[in-house]
Amino acid sequence: MSAGYASRLSAYSNKGVCGLPENFDTKRSLDLKLKKISKFIDEARHVVVLTGAGISTGAGIPDFRGPKGVWTLEKEQKKKSEKEAKKNQSINANSDCNGNKAAKTSPSSSKKRSHAEMESFHNHDNDFASAKPTLTHRAITRLIQDGGIQFCITQNVDGLHRRSGLKRKNLAILHGCVFTEKCEQCGTEHFRDYDVGGMSFQLTGRTCEHGCKTGALRDTLLDWEDELPKYDFERADQECAKADLCVCLGTSLRIEPAGSLPTNSKKFVIINLQETPYDGRAEFVVRAPVDVVMRDLMKRQGYDANWENEEMPAVETWSEDCNHFLTK
Repeated sequence: MSAGYASRLSAYSNKGVCGLPENFDTKRSLDLKLKKISKFIDEARHVVVLTGAGISTGAGIPDFRGPKGVWTLEKEQKKKSEKEAKKNQSINANSDCNGNKAAKTSPSSSKKRSHAEMESFHNHDNDFASAKPTLTHRAITRLIQDGGIQFCITQNVDGLHRRSGLKRKNLAILHGCVFTEKCEQCGTEHFRDYDVGGMSFQLTGRTCEHGCKTGALRDTLLDWEDELPKYDFERADQECAKADLCVCLGTSLRIEPAGSLPTNSKKFVIINLQETPYDGRAEFVVRAPVDVVMRDLMKRQGYDANWENEEMPAVETWSEDCNHFLTK
């Protein structure tokens, strides 16, 4: 198994605000907001959803900026390491002045815990491969299948939208996917059941199987400074521009240009436990877990509880260059 996704990213200091507190709406406030969202969906002609890491935490995949997010823990660990280093320097300085040997200091239990939590995230390839689509992933797919929602834009690299059976023509993947490698010759995407490895469009060592059958395959993961995939970003921009409503699910909206996409829509709502830079521009903000929200919305949209038990559609093989699907 290749190194974890987070550990493959290059060093980057500007990761945005991390570790903000999570807030929760009261039951009454949540009910009123969900009633409004359901009404917005009913009245809209074109609905787009924008998803972030918060919709995959229910599948066991950590987010990035939450209280236990990977960047949050990384920053906490860095601060503790710096504090520990200063403490040791002070001890050594005092020891030199007094002519005594410095005592060895052991890491605090909290530092050990943070390190263990970070190691847990960096080894999340196994979790990515075994993760199953959450209720939110499945609800989005079902609503798009039935025409209640028209398009989905995701910033996630975990492939769970694809695993839920969401058709690629209804999905823009902005930051790549750990399970997808793409033919550099014909553009056909190959969705695997394993992490294809690599970062920043490296050759994977495999060749195209479904399109031209000769082109070399490359990973699709973006590093910090990589440009967003032209087809996916342009499609996302177009879909938001014609949307009556954009529903932001489990995203902090802190990575641009994805974060500002909802502002192209006539109106947008945010469903996220932490505050975002766009809270003040949204119609309103829902502070509740996304799975709780989507289960309620599905009921309000007329679905009975059995929809959760329906079999998910198969994943399709897709070609960007010909904009069509190939049977896998």
